[in-house]
Amino acid sequence: MRIRLDIAYDGTHFRGWAKQPTLRTVQGTLEAALARIVGSDVQFVVAGRTDAGVHASGQVAHVDLDERQWSRIEARHGRAPQDPAGTIAGRLRGVLGAYSDVTVFRSSIAPDGFDARFSAVWRRYRYRLADEQSGYDPLRRLDTTSIRGRLDDAAMDAAARTLIGLHDFAAYCKPRPEATTIRTLLYYRWARDADGVLVAEVKADAFCHSMVRALVGACAAVGEGRLDVDDLAVLRDALTRTSEFKVLPARGLTLTEVGYPTDDLLSARAEQTRARRDAAAGD
Repeated sequence: MRIRLDIAYDGTHFRGWAKQPTLRTVQGTLEAALARIVGSDVQFVVAGRTDAGVHASGQVAHVDLDERQWSRIEARHGRAPQDPAGTIAGRLRGVLGAYSDVTVFRSSIAPDGFDARFSAVWRRYRYRLADEQSGYDPLRRLDTTSIRGRLDDAAMDAAARTLIGLHDFAAYCKPRPEATTIRTLLYYRWARDADGVLVAEVKADAFCHSMVRALVGACAAVGEGRLDVDDLAVLRDALTRTSEFKVLPARGLTLTEVGYPTDDLLSARAEQTRARRDAAAGD
């Protein structure tokens, strides 16, 4: 039985999503909690493997439960719940404890063909950046990056829009062996919220390692006047990492949403994504 899990976490004290020996990670924490419930080990597949310190309000994962594990979910205290899959989220919250920095807010039986990673058609991130205009809010210190001086939000927004489209983002990605850096950036805008904090909304089919934090760092350099609006596309097309801007800290970044096609297209999308990534790795 494949179960979809909708997850949120404060990434401050996690060493990222992916399970690592001796380190506290989101995947390791959740797998250990679910293993206590079903009586044996489980393995999560996630839509976006967030880095250390990155938060999530709309992360998606799936887990496959075998017959014995599922039977532990279906029958509890001698009675079967009406929605056994739906009870998993509540039971996980019970194991994780009150005020945990990770939670599963929804669990459900996944539609046929659903794969949390390969069926996804886009991911959306938000980055919060405080400057002299907005000031520093200590209550938001864990999900907001602060920067000195006043940033030109109009210039940052204009620069962001020059990057939209299908491109090789090698200049904005930390390289990984056999991993493509070609991505479709679907949306990238900057605006100030009601408190004056600069908020970036970034949406792409997928993101390579540290891509969002590099994109926001480049726009921050434009906002500071260190780069011109048109420089970001020039740097992108150079296809090499540069010291012209800084990659901003993880604390301001949150994965807010993952998009999927209609249920009838889930399997085809997963096959398409796997084939494309296999081809890219083969190159």
